Amino acid sequence: MKNFDELFAEISAKAAAHEAGSGTVDALDKGAHFIGKKIIEEAGEVWIASEYQSDAELAEEMSQLMYWTQVMMVKRGLTPDDIYKYL
Repeated sequence: MKNFDELFAEISAKAAAHEAGSGTVDALDKGAHFIGKKIIEEAGEVWIASEYQSDAELAEEMSQLMYWTQVMMVKRGLTPDDIYKYL
């Protein structure tokens, strides 16, 4: 299990190393448009899970939304501190 900052560090490390075969690196290479579509997809799945699925399924969908949001952060050069200042 990891927290928000640990996940960001992991994604950032994969991006920096440009790990071959990494789904994260592949998504970053595909660009902001691809990543944005994944964010929209996951946001919809969060909504559906909140209406029709268990709390565990909802939590899983929310974790995927957080992952894709962080992939976009890395793509755009944002850090958690850039986000935290708005919370």
